[in-house]
Amino acid sequence: MMVNRSRRRWLAGLPALGALGALGGWAGAAAAAPAPCPWPLYQQFLARFVQADGRVLDPSTREQHSTSEGQSYGMVFALVANDRATFDRLWQWSIANLGAGSLQDKLPAWQWGRRGDGSWGVIDANAASDADLWFAFALLEAARLWREPRYATQARALLKLAAQQEVASLPGFGAMLLPAPQGFAEGSEDGPRQWRLNASYLPVPLLRRLAGADPSGPWGTLATQAGRLAEAVARQGIVPDWSAYRADQGGTGFLTDPVKGDVSSYDAIRVYLWAGMTPRGDAAGRALMKALAPHAQRMAGRAAPPERMHADGGALEGDGPAGFSAALVPFLQAAGSPAAAVQRARAETMLDAAGGKSAATYYDTVLGLFGLGFAEGRYRFAPSGQLELEWEKTCRTASARP
Repeated sequence: MMVNRSRRRWLAGLPALGALGALGGWAGAAAAAPAPCPWPLYQQFLARFVQADGRVLDPSTREQHSTSEGQSYGMVFALVANDRATFDRLWQWSIANLGAGSLQDKLPAWQWGRRGDGSWGVIDANAASDADLWFAFALLEAARLWREPRYATQARALLKLAAQQEVASLPGFGAMLLPAPQGFAEGSEDGPRQWRLNASYLPVPLLRRLAGADPSGPWGTLATQAGRLAEAVARQGIVPDWSAYRADQGGTGFLTDPVKGDVSSYDAIRVYLWAGMTPRGDAAGRALMKALAPHAQRMAGRAAPPERMHADGGALEGDGPAGFSAALVPFLQAAGSPAAAVQRARAETMLDAAGGKSAATYYDTVLGLFGLGFAEGRYRFAPSGQLELEWEKTCRTASARP
């Protein structure tokens, strides 16, 4: 579950946490599988943020925490890198620590780290719905790509629980994904009710893939709702991190989030990223791009994306980090904006961090892996939501362009 706050720079001097020797998958499968494509930013991610036991660490946080989001994203990156050994370590760590040994009958806790008393373990047992869907997606694709049915069985168990606990019906709007099972719905059936929502939790390609695996679930409907949500809450192309929906005797409708306000920043940047990666023939993707289009125009002539925007008034504040530039590259490319090249060049400075020039944070690196990985042609989403991966065909040099 994303916390909407500025990210501190990676703590200088931390030892390398990854085990790069694990790249390439299991020894028994290495000969038969295509060799991993060189991916320097992924290797940087492993070295800085992935422990040998499979824990993805965000060292910029006070709790030195790991999140279900980080674990699930890491599994997707391992798929893109054809790195089965890392995939399994991340998943097994998640089961053991976020699921207390099993994720067949419960959703994973969203936050694990150093508690207030100095001990280590689950800090917040509430689940994060976006991570739950990314976990399921990664497992479904691993089952397909690596021909391992047990992954699909685990994915379907998560999807069943997510559908039961994290999807609500909003009067007058329809099905919607809640950010977590608890804490984001208030009121009662016979009185005023209010829900808090996060548009970045609804990547359309992901939902298409989940719908294919679970046709009776709410996933296909939620893909359509992702476009409708953006159309309802984005003003001047600015989608807020958080939105609220209220139903009472006066009617129903969206309003500015009572907790976070109208700010668009570290959560919402992913809405632009997911929109840019959605196949152009997808109706929900077209709705997203239409709602967000003014932001592509806003980026013309800018050296960096704004760190904070305000949906209600359109005010802009500061320059976002290099990860914001990476996240906008697929969106700007899809919009046909020449600003894509400027932001891509800025995002690629994250690779200089390996030489100590600038230390990219965990979140910057994650956005870089998604955005630059897409721009480099390492992966695409088919209309079905399935991954189309570079390593399934042939590998190119890291400097090659799609």
